[in-house]
Amino acid sequence: MPSERFQNALRGVPQTTPPVWMMRQAGRYHWHYQELRKKHSFVDLCRVPELAAEAARGPVADFDFDLAILFSDILFPLEALGLGLSYDDGGPKLEPKLDASQLARFRSVEDAVPHLEFQREAMRLTRQVLPADKSLIGFVGGVWTLFVYAVEGSHQGSLRKSKADPALYRAFADRMTPLLIENIRLQLDGGAECVMLLDTAAGEPSPDWFRRELLGDVVRIGQAFPGKIGYYSKGSQPAHLRDPRLDDKTFAGYGVDWRWDMTEALGMFGSRGFVQGNFDPALLFLSPDAFADALRRWLEPLAALSPEARRGWVCGLGHGLLPATPEENVRTFVRIVREMIR
Repeated sequence: MPSERFQNALRGVPQTTPPVWMMRQAGRYHWHYQELRKKHSFVDLCRVPELAAEAARGPVADFDFDLAILFSDILFPLEALGLGLSYDDGGPKLEPKLDASQLARFRSVEDAVPHLEFQREAMRLTRQVLPADKSLIGFVGGVWTLFVYAVEGSHQGSLRKSKADPALYRAFADRMTPLLIENIRLQLDGGAECVMLLDTAAGEPSPDWFRRELLGDVVRIGQAFPGKIGYYSKGSQPAHLRDPRLDDKTFAGYGVDWRWDMTEALGMFGSRGFVQGNFDPALLFLSPDAFADALRRWLEPLAALSPEARRGWVCGLGHGLLPATPEENVRTFVRIVREMIR
């Protein structure tokens, strides 16, 4: 069966040792990914299902993570709708920038879905190459995060253009939300046990603006697949997520970044599902001894909790592993977590 630890986290079953998974665990820091990139482009690693499966398998085999995640990118739904998408050493490029005229030329959801079919097969093949006792999850980007990328090109800076055109956002969300629901369906059909909704720009608006203008689309996606969607919101505060629409049936769980106190996050979300996070990924660049000390200090209050108070915890980072992260510290992370939390 898939990872018992992850299944316990999904079901809210108390356990001593949490599952360990890191965002971007298949990435530029890792020798396995680097070897694949010598032979294949990033786009091919995502779009060729056999390559995507191998990219996802590598770090699980090397570091003994409890679960793998689909190897892909959050921006493919934008390309499926009609935006030009390319990648170079500087990252993704979207052309042209989204405006009302570009939105009017978007494909319909029905015509866009076939452009994402490769993810279903990638998921299916990833499940085949993983050990039976490892879990597999998928992911999509949040509606607001994808809107910001389409308008701004990234989610850095003030996001003035994105925040100043709520009508454009609404028209975009009415097209993107149903596409993401179908994208998630593809991944679940391919074998994902859970799909993460990664909203990396969610914390940029104020809590009030987020709840009023954006949360409805988040909830709509969560309610489409009860118990199957996790919601990660980078930069958010508790006030962003204190809303009656986020009851214990909306999402399978929540992910939080390093700005949250993890014991408080468990207290807020632990009764609603899993809670993923949230060590600061930048601290993995400390020297080995300093890193081990920082990790132990972070773990101490969590180790002091009872298994009941820790239920649902999926141990990992507050965001993705950064390029050039020392592999030695990733190995140390997994080892120390399993030594201290048992």
